[in-house]
Amino acid sequence: SSAASDVYKRQIQYHVMSGTRNGVAFRGTRRYGYLPDNKEGREVLELLKTAFERRLTFVVGTSVTTGRTNTVVWNGIHHKTNLSGGPAMYGYPDPTYFNRVKQELAAKGILPNCIDVTQPNNSFQ
Repeated sequence: SSAASDVYKRQIQYHVMSGTRNGVAFRGTRRYGYLPDNKEGREVLELLKTAFERRLTFVVGTSVTTGRTNTVVWNGIHHKTNLSGGPAMYGYPDPTYFNRVKQELAAKGILPNCIDVTQPNNSFQ
């Protein structure tokens, strides 16, 4: 089934607290992502979970949207933050998203053989 026809039951919620790094204060963030509840969506969810656990999802830097410095920003692993609008709005439909995000994850050392998709971790939803 295609991502556009699947029910988007998977919402990823990230909450990164503000803090200090090397004596410099940084601003935290709340971010949300969406995945379809299908085989590929569940596989990507587990890969994203592994990336987050390895502290690869976010980095402290300058926000492209706000221009704020010393703030938590995405670290090159794209997420679908809208359910619609296509790639231009970071939403679906986007027929190449799963291939792209898997390449981004692989570049950070997160590969499908790192996870067991038969045992999903329901605490990361």
